[in-house]
Amino acid sequence: MSQKKTVTKRRSGAQIKRAKADNKERRVAYRQAKEGFELAERVRQARERLGITQAELASRIGSTQPAIARLEAGGSTPSLDTLRRIAAALDLELVVELRARRVAA
Repeated sequence: MSQKKTVTKRRSGAQIKRAKADNKERRVAYRQAKEGFELAERVRQARERLGITQAELASRIGSTQPAIARLEAGGSTPSLDTLRRIAAALDLELVVELRARRVAA
């Protein structure tokens, strides 16, 4: 029986750089999506805690029920103005914070 040698094809420097850039882009996209879903979850929980429907929240902020549904599903990123209106409608304080990034160990 003959054995075949497996040869690993070497990647060029450009291919390695491109792969690293792709990984970084994926990490950034994942982090942004995670932040969006966390915000959406907080809005949904606050709305449900008050016992109001998506339609009622939409009415309070001058929007539509489908827009609230998209926001709560993480399918849209609300503007700062929209977040202010949502916070007021839910009797919450909106806190926007910029802070130093945490460095992964």
